[in-house]
Amino acid sequence: MSRDISHILDGWDFEPGEVQVRIVKGDDGRDKIQLRLDLGLLQMELDGRPDGKRPENHASWLEYYRQRQQEYEALNPDSPPFRLDAVACERLLREGVQYYHRYLSFWHLQRYELCARDTNRNLRLFQFVREHARHEEDKRRFDQWRPYVTLMHTRAVATPLVEIGVLDAALTAIEAGIRGIERFLEEYDQTDQADQCQELSQLRHWRDEVQAQAVKRLPPVVPSPLDNLRRQLAEAVAEEQFEKAARIRDEIKRMSE
Repeated sequence: MSRDISHILDGWDFEPGEVQVRIVKGDDGRDKIQLRLDLGLLQMELDGRPDGKRPENHASWLEYYRQRQQEYEALNPDSPPFRLDAVACERLLREGVQYYHRYLSFWHLQRYELCARDTNRNLRLFQFVREHARHEEDKRRFDQWRPYVTLMHTRAVATPLVEIGVLDAALTAIEAGIRGIERFLEEYDQTDQADQCQELSQLRHWRDEVQAQAVKRLPPVVPSPLDNLRRQLAEAVAEEQFEKAARIRDEIKRMSE
C-alpha cells in the first residue's frame, strides 16, 4: 500500500490565512479530524489524546503525572512537595499543543461543546504546572497562554447559548471568563495593563453586546418546552457537562426546525 498522501489532499488545496478542517471516517470506523497545513495535514482523534496514544497506559501525560503526584503525596505527607522536572514539562507542553490544534479545529467546525471540553482541559493543565513545576520558567512557559485559552473557552461555552437565546447563561459564562483573565493579570501584577489585554477587551466588548441584546428581549409569560430545554442546557454548561450540553443543543435545534 502506498504511503503517498497526495490522493488525500487532491481537491483540498491549502488556503493561506484560513483554518481548513474537516471530519472524515477513519479506517477503524471512527471519525477523525483533519486540519489542512501548507505541506500536508494533521489527523486527530475526536476523543482522548488527539494522537490516540496512551502514554504509560494513561489517557494522557497530564493524567499520568497527576496520578504520580497524588501517590507521592499520599506516601510522603511530610516530605517536600511533588515537583515536575524539565522532561515532564516538555512532555506536557507537547501534549498541550496537540489539544490546541484540536480545540481550534472544533471551534471552526462549530463543535462548541467539544472545543469547551479541550480548552477546559488545557486550563487544568496550566494550573497543574503552576502548582507543581520545579522551575518558574516552566510555569511561565505554560501560563502565558492562559488569557487566550480562557477567551476560547468562554467563546465556546457562551456562543451556543447566545445562538439559542439563553442570554442570562451566556452572560454568566462571559463574566466568568472576564474574571479569569482579571485574576491572571492580578497574579502577575499587570492590572495596569488591562486595557492592552486583547483577550480581556474582546470579552468585555462581547459582554456589552449581549447585555444590550438581553435588554431588548421580552421574556415569555409561560415557559415552553424549548424554554425548559434551554434551562437544562444552561445547567449542563454551568456544570461543564459538555457532552450532555451537546445533546440538549441538538434537541433544541431539532424542535426549533
